[in-house]
Amino acid sequence: MLIWIIDDEWENYQIEEKVLGEMLPGCTLKYSGLDFTQDLARFGAQADAVICQITVPMTAAVLEKLRQCKIISVYGTGYNNVDLAAAKRLNIAVGYIPGYCAKDIAEYVMGAVYYLNKGYGAYQNAIAEGKWGAGAVGRPLRRIARQSLLVIGYGRIGKAAGEQALRAGMRVYACDPYLSEEQANALGVVKTTMEKGLALADFVTVHSIYTKETEGLLSMREFRQMKPSAYLINTSRGPVVNQQDLVAAVEEGVIAGAVVDVLEKEPPIADEPILHTEGIIVTPHISYYSDEALYELQYRAARNVGLYLTNQAGADLAL
Repeated sequence: MLIWIIDDEWENYQIEEKVLGEMLPGCTLKYSGLDFTQDLARFGAQADAVICQITVPMTAAVLEKLRQCKIISVYGTGYNNVDLAAAKRLNIAVGYIPGYCAKDIAEYVMGAVYYLNKGYGAYQNAIAEGKWGAGAVGRPLRRIARQSLLVIGYGRIGKAAGEQALRAGMRVYACDPYLSEEQANALGVVKTTMEKGLALADFVTVHSIYTKETEGLLSMREFRQMKPSAYLINTSRGPVVNQQDLVAAVEEGVIAGAVVDVLEKEPPIADEPILHTEGIIVTPHISYYSDEALYELQYRAARNVGLYLTNQAGADLAL
């Protein structure tokens, strides 16, 4: 069997080689970067499986050239880079890695909550101005345990963020059409609508999947429903938040600020306004990152291929 890995991030593929070597003895692995057009023409038609980054466009035109491919295994919790309609028509399964970085993203969210709440970023300027002690704070500070978090999308990652917030003593609101009142009560959170949750929350964290329906889920209309003192945290996908409206909302004081790990276009151009807006902290899509998460990501992506090609149960499949 031929397994084709398309990637531009990993230093090596020892994990994939070990997993696939054990599950598919005698298989051959080939590797390409993001510019894989020539390799697609050279050996794409012979590939039994493709393992690829979420940034690799698995369009209908690409899938049609993978004549022998049985599964696309994506390195990620999402799979919006794959044309699902084409994959279904061509009988190609689509694998993904749900929840592999749930704890890491939850830690990122709570790190952002603490950072924003304590106002660490403002003190260097205050000290330079000769301020010290309580006089350097400049705004009211409240205990985390007296504040609330709205989690939009209460799947594996949203639930992990909610659990950490609950342990910190926060009141947690959950907005998710697939979460029942009974489930919410059992988890210790309050099920709410988007509108009500936005009005109540001190922090809003977004964990929705990216689809045409969720594109622009949060725009100026939603920002105006938030408290002026509230903050937005986005670790889902950039297009879920209207980036232009977010910049305007922070500049105009509609909301207090934001921490975003994802942008509409990645990587961004240097003069992108969101990178230079006071009150918005941008990190380079690293909320998922830890040694443990990367190991699990590479291991499970390869394992999905091995399980599917050997007709075993247990692969995480979107299609």
